Amino acid sequence: MPKIVDPVARRRAVAEAVLSVVARHGLERASLRNVADEAGLAIGSVRHYFADHDALMIFTMRELSRRISERVRVHAERLLAPDGCTDRRAATEQLLAEFLPLDDTRREEAALWLAFTAAAHTRPELLSCAAEMQQDMHSLVSRVLHEAQHTGGLPDNLDVELESKRLAALLEGLTVQAALLPGRFPPELLRQVLRRHLDALKSSG
Repeated sequence: MPKIVDPVARRRAVAEAVLSVVARHGLERASLRNVADEAGLAIGSVRHYFADHDALMIFTMRELSRRISERVRVHAERLLAPDGCTDRRAATEQLLAEFLPLDDTRREEAALWLAFTAAAHTRPELLSCAAEMQQDMHSLVSRVLHEAQHTGGLPDNLDVELESKRLAALLEGLTVQAALLPGRFPPELLRQVLRRHLDALKSSG
């Protein structure tokens, strides 16, 4: 009997090969040939699942986004559940910290995401995915702050929409700095900056 191949699993495996190539050599080296070699496949097999190189890059970018989003969702569901959680302040910090490069996995993801978003400036096929993920992150930050205000954790007169944008910009800026200069922005410093910002929000308004 011919071997049954799960097309979703195969596409994700090829995307993982792309990420491995990009992590080691940069996005410009993620050719179909190099990706096929990394995945241990014939180049024709890669073409069977992706119409062209652009389709492969778009899928890989969305796969990276999915991987990050699934991890964040675990924290979001606990924090934003109807019955709430016992320590909202700690849960909020844990959720937002998932966007920061605090360990090897998240540092690699941050570097990969920066590579793809930088490429989106000259490769418009990647731009919509970059914009979607940024919007998803901003929407989640806004929802978290609105919920904190609703439950009394933030002042009633706080401009939540403005503060959401400021907090999202802080997270993005810390991620860029830590991805480029990890020695100057170690995990504990990133946590301290985030913690200080959240503490300051409580006295804002």
